[in-house]
Amino acid sequence: MDTTVDRAAPARDQAGDPADTGACGGASAGALLDGIPQQRGATTEPAAARPSTSGLPWQSWRSWAPWRLLPTPTGTPFTFFYAIVLLATSLIADHADPSLVHALHQGSSTDVAHLVQNPVLALVASALWVVGGVMSPYGIGFLVALTALERRVGGMRTAGLFLLGHVLATLATEIPVGLAVLAGRLPESSLHRLDYGISFGVAACVGALAGLLSPWLRWPILITFGGILIGELFAFQDPVTNWGHLIALAIGVAMWPVVRRRCRARPGGSRLAAARRGRDVP
Repeated sequence: MDTTVDRAAPARDQAGDPADTGACGGASAGALLDGIPQQRGATTEPAAARPSTSGLPWQSWRSWAPWRLLPTPTGTPFTFFYAIVLLATSLIADHADPSLVHALHQGSSTDVAHLVQNPVLALVASALWVVGGVMSPYGIGFLVALTALERRVGGMRTAGLFLLGHVLATLATEIPVGLAVLAGRLPESSLHRLDYGISFGVAACVGALAGLLSPWLRWPILITFGGILIGELFAFQDPVTNWGHLIALAIGVAMWPVVRRRCRARPGGSRLAAARRGRDVP
């Protein structure tokens, strides 16, 4: 009688006590009783040992599908409809009369004179044009960076980040120009310099997006993009605009705590924690 009790007790502990289970969550094969069929440890597959479908190759490929880099009207409405506006203005710039295009660009410029007269209109109108068209580097960067950012933080926050970089970088570069003219360091013609486009907003969104990517993507993007901007600054072809690009990128990087907090608050935002640990997250 005593022997039977001693043999059965360990079996109950291993099958019913989670603390005594094996590495896969079930009873070890060595603890099963000989000659007794249909023991729980032999027939029940532990939940932890079941294969997970979240890491299947076809699901990873679907997450990284090329078409996810492009905006859609339902998934990324802000980027999608903004891109339509930019496409329309690019067609106007390519096919309209050159004198008309120059007048439109001049009227949309965020130079000091326009900012003093009507700052809101100047800031909004200047963001309706892409220098070089939608197939320019900043046009392509707009599609890729803003689409990826909007998928992670939403349309309203993406619009806010774009506007923040566009407005702050513009003011940070044009106010010193106005002060230099007042001090006699620059001619009065600098008050009417042609300055328009989406590049400041795109640079800010690239900087903000980098904070949501895994490190193996984040740092190469920042180093490459920042290196290009620094190279343009040393070329000294348009130092005011080039400084604005670097300022906008720094604004985006400074917003990392905000975008990370917003990303975690959205459904599926827990993937951010995996990205910050260096995992491959789409």
